[in-house]
Amino acid sequence: MQPTERPLAKIPLVDLRGHTPLELLFLFRRQANILLDGVMALVGHGPGRVLAGTTDHFSKRWLQKAGNPYLEEITLIADAIHRPGAYALNTCLEWGCTSGAWTSPSGPVLRRVLDWPFPRLGEFPVVAHYQGRVGDYFNVTWPGFAGVLQAMAPGRFAASINQAPRRKHAGGFFGAWVAGRFKTGARLALPPVHLLRRVFETACDYASARAMLSMTPLAVPAIFTLTGTHPSEACVIERTEDAYAVRELAGGRVCAANEFTSPLNDTELGWKARPIDSAGRLAQAMSLPGDPEDMSWFTAPIANANSRLVMVANAATSALKVLGTAGHKPVTELFELAV
Repeated sequence: MQPTERPLAKIPLVDLRGHTPLELLFLFRRQANILLDGVMALVGHGPGRVLAGTTDHFSKRWLQKAGNPYLEEITLIADAIHRPGAYALNTCLEWGCTSGAWTSPSGPVLRRVLDWPFPRLGEFPVVAHYQGRVGDYFNVTWPGFAGVLQAMAPGRFAASINQAPRRKHAGGFFGAWVAGRFKTGARLALPPVHLLRRVFETACDYASARAMLSMTPLAVPAIFTLTGTHPSEACVIERTEDAYAVRELAGGRVCAANEFTSPLNDTELGWKARPIDSAGRLAQAMSLPGDPEDMSWFTAPIANANSRLVMVANAATSALKVLGTAGHKPVTELFELAV
């Protein structure tokens, strides 16, 4: 007898207006624990708990030193999960990603694929409807996570984060990794995922969001893709901790993977693109048409072994589509927002 395949999961839409990610965790505690179990399994549960406990300790100390505005919330999440890993997962940026913005007859379209090697991550995304100071937004997220990786604010903007390339270092990969951790530990700025959350909570329009994402100091480098509601409102913002470069629409599109393609790439000792095949993913993104807004474009190399989430958003029409994946394969039904 052939084993039956697991049925496709439904991505829930949860109304959290007036609430926080802590309430999201209470609603989906089982899923959060499954995700943490998967992370532990990558290195073995024994070593995983030791590693998670150590990184949690240093992540918490860093958030305290920085006076992070979401520390109390993350602490409540960590207490509710009651296992190591919450602080580390809320401050890490160890993923890939491909994203881009395209002009279309209905407004700028943001396409985004999140690449992360965590097992079963694609099975448990949630679309959380939050209310910020200046309007609502829909955060495509996971239970236990306090930041924003990708979201859409109807009538304002949509945005996502890609991991930046790593700094080149005379000591190679290990030297760059160690130097990066010391550099981050000495800074008191916001992690990119917390800055993007602040932007969705407080920025009233595309121009305000663009200024905040460009000018606000960061704890680590990042790449933001941002779309507004008017045809010209789309850009990629490449960031180091204190510098930025904005890439505008050209030929009806602007795209990003995990490398700098602005003059920032020539700063310091240079920068090295992140896997998997950043150059190939970027080239494919640049070849995509701006219309239609379906998922037919999700093919290799943009679709790869680490792909866990596909999103298409249009803030002008309030359209949002989300698909959870395990590599190339869908593991959820297609979510479509009805506003």
